[in-house]
Amino acid sequence: MDISVLVIEDETYTGKALCETILRLRPEWKILGLIGSVAETVEYLNSNPAPNLIFLDIELADGNCFSIFEQLNNPSRSAIVFTTAYSEYAVKAFKYNSIDYLLKPIKENELLETIERYEKLVSNIQQVVSEQSRKNAINYEQLSQIINSQQNIYRKRFLISKRESFFILEVEKIACFMFENRITYAVTFENVRHVLSNSMDGLEKELDPAKFFRANRQTIVNIDAIDRFETYFNGQLLLKLHNGIGDKILISRIKASQFKAWLNK
Repeated sequence: MDISVLVIEDETYTGKALCETILRLRPEWKILGLIGSVAETVEYLNSNPAPNLIFLDIELADGNCFSIFEQLNNPSRSAIVFTTAYSEYAVKAFKYNSIDYLLKPIKENELLETIERYEKLVSNIQQVVSEQSRKNAINYEQLSQIINSQQNIYRKRFLISKRESFFILEVEKIACFMFENRITYAVTFENVRHVLSNSMDGLEKELDPAKFFRANRQTIVNIDAIDRFETYFNGQLLLKLHNGIGDKILISRIKASQFKAWLNK
């Protein structure tokens, strides 16, 4: 079966791993590309023929994936498989409006089941996908509201690439996130750095605000990593983390009161 696939995922390592697994399971399929943002996706879909199948991450670096469909010149005729770190409870609402959804980290056997479900759907009539899409028109605005209304659903882990292998880094093991030399790092409580593909703005949205605070443009800190803070010039605060993590973390005068209130909750 000649199938074209577009993968939309803002975590580069996760996206590449998904592409590789798809091709391992279906080497005859064609991966059209790996896209990491709402803006790039809109530009691609408005400039190219619709792919047969899209694997679509719900939360992208520059916004919610449902806003993509509001910006298309023509309604999408592609079959959609949502990929998400949200719990099953959060995605039940759109379970029947798409081919399927996959919870991260994506397991190969679950991906295979999704692929087989899609193949079964289109095995007899190539038009079934578009007809099914017309019958069950997806209300993306409603889905967006459902996702945004979910409370206390925050990122729990990151998939980290190390040479030729991958491992899972739990969020609770991360003392802070730092942006240096145009690279985002997750820094563990053992002061070990791991490179991430995420933006700091994207991370701020995904992390539990009761546990993590955006100290400045370059740093997000875990409350459990904070040792103490001191007054600094011009009303700023100088933040000290355990194990000497972070050299000089400053909190601006404007954010100082917000930071103190966050610590005192």
